Amino acid sequence: MTALPKYKYTLEEYLELDAKSEARLEYWDGEIFDMSGANDQHDQIESNVHTSLRIQFKGRGCRVFTANMRIRVPTMLPYRYGDVSALCGQPQFVKVGGVDVLTNAALIIEVLSSSTEAYDRGDKFTHYKSIPSFCEYLLIAQHRPHVSQYIRQDDGSWLHREFNVLGDVVKLTSVECELSLQEIYEHVTFDKSAKNPHLRPLE
Repeated sequence: MTALPKYKYTLEEYLELDAKSEARLEYWDGEIFDMSGANDQHDQIESNVHTSLRIQFKGRGCRVFTANMRIRVPTMLPYRYGDVSALCGQPQFVKVGGVDVLTNAALIIEVLSSSTEAYDRGDKFTHYKSIPSFCEYLLIAQHRPHVSQYIRQDDGSWLHREFNVLGDVVKLTSVECELSLQEIYEHVTFDKSAKNPHLRPLE
């Protein structure tokens, strides 16, 4: 995630830039952030997840959206981009700057990278919680088989589960289907020299 040069953009300027850009730009407090630039592994994981959900949704009245779908986040307007989003039932949209923005995402999935992981686990998740329909969050690592699942409970708390083996299967309660880690990481080669990119040995 890279901030463009320090300049306080208006919301109108941002909407015009985002509508014309091939990149996925997010806006916050006058700054614009480029959320695109995914590497091959990120793209492969994203594609695997989208394909699996689309197949499982066939004939069920459920929808899965790619990273280009804008998601309305009430506490972080005008919208955010998730890597994958999904819901069962009728999708609802509002027009923002002339484009469709999804308002009732139930499941949001982010593929983590070293530049966005802290944001995806922290502030972005916090703001996603302001979406009334949002009830399940998946965070998928790139450097090893690892999926974090968060499920909203009736009392508003979030149940947290971890999956770390390729044989594990994640049961998605929000859309009533499953994702195995084997299919999530199909065609993905892990770099054994970077088992945890966030740890550095002492010099």
